[in-house]
Amino acid sequence: MTDLLSFLPFLAAVVLVAASGAVFMPGKWYDTLDKPSWTPPSWLFAPAWSALYILIAIAGWIAWKEEGLGVALAVWGANLIFNAAWSWLMFGRQQIGAALADALAMLVTIVVFIVLVLDSSETAALLFLPYLAWVAFASLLNWSILRRNPEFA
Repeated sequence: MTDLLSFLPFLAAVVLVAASGAVFMPGKWYDTLDKPSWTPPSWLFAPAWSALYILIAIAGWIAWKEEGLGVALAVWGANLIFNAAWSWLMFGRQQIGAALADALAMLVTIVVFIVLVLDSSETAALLFLPYLAWVAFASLLNWSILRRNPEFA
């Protein structure tokens, strides 16, 4: 039971980050942008991110259990800040270029987290791989949208 209770702050942190996506939704502006044909359908984003947020919370919790409040957890937290900022930059501010820079910062912190926890918890590192794949894909999509809509750089 104590383990489950210690997981709750990690779950709460990702729920808080997910809330930024709920506050800053794509809306009509995003619908009007020129997007590549390989843009996923809108309905896919909520379930994909929901699954990823659960993995992110578990990975952070495992890293904390293995290493305590160390560098890996600080990187995990920094990543959540970049994650929360992306929706605000992309949809709230309509700054596609700034959102791309933020997505690249997310990628860097994901890779750094994986490298930092690999020795202490292969499980935490592996849990971040789907997140890495999704953010890499999302960054490529972000870049393509920016290229097609340079007025929102």
